[in-house]
Amino acid sequence: MLFTPSRRQSGFDLFDDFFNGPFFSTPVNHPENTLMRTDIQDDGTHYQLDIELPGFKKEDIKAELKNGYLTIAAAHEENKEQKDSRGKLVRQERYSGSCRRSFYVGDGLMQEDIKAAFENGILKLHFPKEAPKSVEEPPKYIPIEG
Repeated sequence: MLFTPSRRQSGFDLFDDFFNGPFFSTPVNHPENTLMRTDIQDDGTHYQLDIELPGFKKEDIKAELKNGYLTIAAAHEENKEQKDSRGKLVRQERYSGSCRRSFYVGDGLMQEDIKAAFENGILKLHFPKEAPKSVEEPPKYIPIEG
């Protein structure tokens, strides 16, 4: 079937409908597209997660391991107030933002197995693919003198 001008006048056009979808209509810098972009690397024995958190500080970020899920949450509030030389308010801006994301990492992983660092707006999390096996300590015998 060909799309003719008469079909376009009736409100149907394949290209208009396609390019007006959410993928093309959401701006590139929209919060949905910029918060918590994550790269996951697998080196064979460990995973490395690099999570982009621009504008957040280390104190704004919480990482929690619960029931096999690693949850990263970030919240930030900022108030900017600008006054003139007489102390009158010239400008006041407020910003509040938060985001949260969870990853299933397995039930055997412990909090101690996860290493985290935050630098230049990127949270880096490093943890083993499999939960480390507990090392069995050899028995410690009490020497018997005699």
